[in-house]
Amino acid sequence: MKTASNFLSDIPLLHVDDPVTRARKILREDIFRELYVHDGQRKLLGYIDITDVLRVTATKSNVTIKGYIREITPVSPDAPVHAVLSAIRENATDSVPVVDEQNTILGGVLLSELFPVAISMQKVKGCVRDCMSTDVITCSAEDTGQKIHNLMTDSGFTAFPVVKKRRLVGMISRRDLLKDGRWRTASESSTPIEGIMTTPVMTVSPDETTAAAAALMVKYDISRLPVVDGDRIVGIIDRHDILKVLA
Repeated sequence: MKTASNFLSDIPLLHVDDPVTRARKILREDIFRELYVHDGQRKLLGYIDITDVLRVTATKSNVTIKGYIREITPVSPDAPVHAVLSAIRENATDSVPVVDEQNTILGGVLLSELFPVAISMQKVKGCVRDCMSTDVITCSAEDTGQKIHNLMTDSGFTAFPVVKKRRLVGMISRRDLLKDGRWRTASESSTPIEGIMTTPVMTVSPDETTAAAAALMVKYDISRLPVVDGDRIVGIIDRHDILKVLA
């Protein structure tokens, strides 16, 4: 039986007294959504979320991460896959820290790495309309990197459907900004996102099976899928929605 230790990733750690600007720099340059915080002896204190960090706009600041630390429930290295998934679901995060008996951080397990295993272990039931979110935040193809930066900060999401004349034309994500090299300056960028958005867009219909949506997420390594009815966006489904179905 596979356990957390089989999926262990090396996730950057922050010291409790590190400045917020250091956390922001790491999260602007890497794929992680959250970073774990330790006490100087690698003892887990909690985590920092990317949306909290992005709200700090000063280029130089004496503010430390101490006031931004959130609680998180870790798992042990011998925790079975279903327990790791449960912890990710309960924490509402994209990863979970793995600690030993002394609460020392050994690494983390990323939902993106565990997701393919999760849907292969258990039958994904139901259809998309039963678990999708209908509160969809979209952006325009003419929007700038600055607008996307603000959307991520305000909403907590890191990927958005892009529309043009009310038609879905692409997806823009933090990954796209990272690939383009704009993430560092996203908060000041005035360049339209049309040139860097992902297109064509993978979509599902509300009547499609949740299993089919999950399979698309795995095949194309994407975290969110727009749900369309004809040309109209009617919802969005992500990995956490699938986890709720598996629960």
